[in-house]
Amino acid sequence: MARLHIRVTPRSNRDAIEGFDMEGTLHIRVTAPPADGAANAAVAKLLARALDLPARDVVLVSGATARQKAFEIPLDTDEVRGRLAGRTNR
Repeated sequence: MARLHIRVTPRSNRDAIEGFDMEGTLHIRVTAPPADGAANAAVAKLLARALDLPARDVVLVSGATARQKAFEIPLDTDEVRGRLAGRTNR
């Protein structure tokens, strides 16, 4: 089980996984606004699609109202990085 630390940019002009920074934080942009959990749902959906997982397997564990979030994914960290390697926009 991997715990991904994510920095979210809501209200972006596109949904995109930007990639990991030097500290290991994954940067994600979503078009959804940060209201009523819309951005959180958009991040979960984007991650599930990129990792080829059902949406129910991408679970928000902290940061529901913050830009910094943590999601748990039922893969190990190396598998997550491998699956995202060809799908990032950086």
